[in-house]
Amino acid sequence: MGLLPLSAPRSPAPWLILTRTLATVTERRRHVPQTVIEKIVQKHAVGLPLGKVVKAGDYVMIRPEHVMTHDNTGPVISKFKSIGATRFKLPTQAVFTLDHDVQNKSPKTLAKYANIEAFARTHGIDFYPAGRGIGHQILVEEGYAFPHTLTVASDSHSNMYGGVGCVGTPIVRTDAAAIWATGTTWWQVPRMVRVELRGRLAAGVTGKDVIVALCGAFNKDEVLNAAIEFTGDGIASLPIDYRLTIANMTTEWGALVGFFPMDEVLLQWYEAVLKKLELRTFSVNSAIPAPPEHPRINRHRLDAVRAAPITSDPGAEYSSHLVLDLATLVPHVSGPNSVKISTPLPELEQRLIQIQKAYIVSCTNSRASDLADAAAVVRGRHVAPGVEFYVAAASSAVQREAESAGDWEALIAAGARVLPAGCGPCIGLGTGLLEEGETGISATNRNYKGRMGHPGAQAYLASPAVVAASALKGHITSPDSLDLASMSHTGPPLHSIYSSSPSAQNKDEAAEAQILTDEPLLPSFPSIFGGPLLFAPQDNLNTDGIYPGKYTYQDDITLARQAEVVMENYDPGFASHVRSLLPASPPTPTPAAADHYRKKNDVEEAAAAIKAGVILVSGYNFGTGSSREQAATALKAAGIPLVIAGSFGDIFKRNAINNGLVCLEAPELVADLTRAYAKDGARGAGGRGGELTVDAGLVVTVRMTDGRVEVRGMDGGPRTYAVRPVGASVQELWICGGLEGYILKSIEAEVRESRTA
Repeated sequence: MGLLPLSAPRSPAPWLILTRTLATVTERRRHVPQTVIEKIVQKHAVGLPLGKVVKAGDYVMIRPEHVMTHDNTGPVISKFKSIGATRFKLPTQAVFTLDHDVQNKSPKTLAKYANIEAFARTHGIDFYPAGRGIGHQILVEEGYAFPHTLTVASDSHSNMYGGVGCVGTPIVRTDAAAIWATGTTWWQVPRMVRVELRGRLAAGVTGKDVIVALCGAFNKDEVLNAAIEFTGDGIASLPIDYRLTIANMTTEWGALVGFFPMDEVLLQWYEAVLKKLELRTFSVNSAIPAPPEHPRINRHRLDAVRAAPITSDPGAEYSSHLVLDLATLVPHVSGPNSVKISTPLPELEQRLIQIQKAYIVSCTNSRASDLADAAAVVRGRHVAPGVEFYVAAASSAVQREAESAGDWEALIAAGARVLPAGCGPCIGLGTGLLEEGETGISATNRNYKGRMGHPGAQAYLASPAVVAASALKGHITSPDSLDLASMSHTGPPLHSIYSSSPSAQNKDEAAEAQILTDEPLLPSFPSIFGGPLLFAPQDNLNTDGIYPGKYTYQDDITLARQAEVVMENYDPGFASHVRSLLPASPPTPTPAAADHYRKKNDVEEAAAAIKAGVILVSGYNFGTGSSREQAATALKAAGIPLVIAGSFGDIFKRNAINNGLVCLEAPELVADLTRAYAKDGARGAGGRGGELTVDAGLVVTVRMTDGRVEVRGMDGGPRTYAVRPVGASVQELWICGGLEGYILKSIEAEVRESRTA
């Protein structure tokens, strides 16, 4: 089955897999339990036949409430124009926020920003200029993210909207262009995970400590590519700012959604926001008209969600159930250079880890309450000699609030260096980046190697108060006001995990999937992918490692240049190694492949049907991290037509599919390569000789009809593995060169039909 146009009125199923339709078919009279996330997705799904109920695993067409793009708006504009679109389907759906490279005042950057603003004015798009703040914070402040809605962004930290009861999930640039043009895009509903928070936090323990501890306690991909629903009696004691921080960093935990259901705490928070909006005038004279109603945060809208709460049904299905006891949690620090390493502060501060830089910046922990916490620590004191302390508010509104409270002045008096409201060092842009050999502690969300500066630096993550205290003393430590000795529990928090048994229906579907062997191939789609095999023995190889952040916002960078810098942060020699292996002509079919074609009397077709290139194999959660599309396009441009991994980060996989890079999961192959070629038989330390990319002279072919993988060159002779073949939808995207090409093809088809009608 081919893809249907995104705007096709006859949908029910523009994106199908053989074992599921876009939603589970049910009798109208039968109640199918849903989670609150599934219900909200159902609200925003389009083209569903009557009686169908959205469940995890379904591919659905969604019409999100809003779609946000930031500095990447420029490339999205190019995609939008290149697919032949000339107008926005729903202009009020889009939001532009310039926030990433706001320190850069070069003529090139200023021209880029001016072009984005002009485009926004032309099409009537809500636009927030550089300096207004980070897009995710703006979407919360301005009500684009609102309870019971689904809002997406071309940025991986859109999970943050879950802190205010909004299903937020990341999309990629091509998806954003598709939404601009059609109002919709495709999405596979993730598996559901329930995370139960029990008890109350001790004084001095924050939302940052909760998520840092969760990332460390459950660091075996328990929530990878999942939609998290937070539950439990501990939620009621968490302020909204804590929830926003926790939801924000569910991205680093590996999830696609981090959702806190609406409750009275959230409703009262919105009541306070409404009160501020009502006090925008100095007048108390009733004869003067009240200020205009906010278009998204207003009494009518708030009363509507209060009157019709959405909750999970009894019997709703979750793939797993994780529990964290908040009462046993102490401040935690993440790192170095990994969110999966989480250490209780009482233990870590004994090591006297010296720092050279400290940061309170980013959408994670630069709200007014965070700045107040930091100001309380540094007030009347000064940053230690040799330490640079950087502060940036999450938005201009946050900065005004901090200034009014006196917190901004206290931070500056203590020696903080002020940066404009924006992403800055968090994304590795602008002033204050970590240099080689330096150690930094930050209240940001991501501490991957090279993320905030030089790959030879070390980065830790902590709460704003701990960051501020560390800046004062010059080493990682707790604030003086925090009495760790009085805490009854000073080690890792108590936590547990429960797996949910799949329903009979899910078991039947899984069984059905196992017996599917042959996949019909569309014309022009290769029957075989093959070539030299390179093995990167690393789990969680992130997008910063695949495509460095410093190149991400160079909008004019060519594919050839992308190919030259691919994997630079992981293995500087990777790109040149791939170039040396690229075949000058299509490889000879393996004996198994030749036999496959011989049975069809088309042996000569075999070589022509092969897509030749270097095949990259890596570990689990390949491509985790940011939503940068170039992580996929750079690999493809380098001559890698197919990546095999134990599993993939969902955003990377989406980018890959949208750009015609094939991704297959083969855990058994990864396990065999790890045993044979990884140092000490484990991933994470390179090959046996310490090399980051292993070239053992292996050759691999992947037969796309039945998913047979054959590897030659290993001890003991050729080995075969089975992978699930890609379906017709992925094949058609590959043939079209990606989603952009497919939409262009669809628009052209619609134009032809209109001319002949």
